[in-house]
Amino acid sequence: MRRIVLAVLLTLLGAGSALADRATFLNLAQRGWNYELRSTMVGRDLSIPVHINGRTLSGATICLVGERPHPISHEVIETFLALERAVFGKPVTLRYAGAEARGCGTGRTVVLRLYSGHPPNRALSADLAWMNAAYDLGLPARRDYAATSPAMAQTFFGRRGQGTHIMVQQAALPKVGALEAAYYRSILIEELFQSFTFGMDILRFERGPGFVSKLQETPTRMDRLPWTSRAFMRALLQSNPGALCEFDIFMMHAVARSPAEQTVEPVFLEFIDAEYDQLAALAGETMADPRFAAITDRDCREGSLVRP
Repeated sequence: MRRIVLAVLLTLLGAGSALADRATFLNLAQRGWNYELRSTMVGRDLSIPVHINGRTLSGATICLVGERPHPISHEVIETFLALERAVFGKPVTLRYAGAEARGCGTGRTVVLRLYSGHPPNRALSADLAWMNAAYDLGLPARRDYAATSPAMAQTFFGRRGQGTHIMVQQAALPKVGALEAAYYRSILIEELFQSFTFGMDILRFERGPGFVSKLQETPTRMDRLPWTSRAFMRALLQSNPGALCEFDIFMMHAVARSPAEQTVEPVFLEFIDAEYDQLAALAGETMADPRFAAITDRDCREGSLVRP
């Protein structure tokens, strides 16, 4: 009798946990994907139509400019390409175009500028000026831009298509310690994931033992810390998960399979609710795949990629 009662209790507890996960996932999906585009570019032509669909970049090209990838960056990029192909069924190609974005060409292209040390603001301004002309983005002419964080990404919608620009700091030395490696890995993973799914940051004000999503960020005062300082790296790793969580993989599968014309529409959330069990199963299988271990973390603890 005790064994039967215990089995029933465990079943009920498991069901309660599953329901809690479902509610958490649906809440985060709503907060991370049901939004209106925010323009941080003062003077941008707001008459240009915007169409937001997380599948837009499936099968696109990542065009590297600036520095060639550090081994850490290379592993993250290659693993992310493999993950994209496995989830979306289309290969994302990769090529190096040299120092300038103008060598990338137009089309469904993500410009990824890697740098070490101080941010190359002049190169960033040149990249965006070329994209503005190539895609007719409606950005102010002859404007200079500056990096506001060590990793930043923006997608612009123009009259001749859309363009995505990512700029991420990478390690300067061939070999770095565990903290540095986790930091550089984390910021590149985040920008790639958000750019290829159109997910938005979610502020998490309560502190807990871990995170549910790479979209989550705990507000942390880091404005006076140099980006290359160990204090900054440690603070950033404590403010968000170091790699993709199971929820993030769940959402990649949702984006890939949803019939919604735009992934910011309520129908996208309705699809996730209806297909939750299948999406959860797919996410579990993907998380267990050793091919993606370099950019995933089932536990999603703060600084969890900092190995002894």
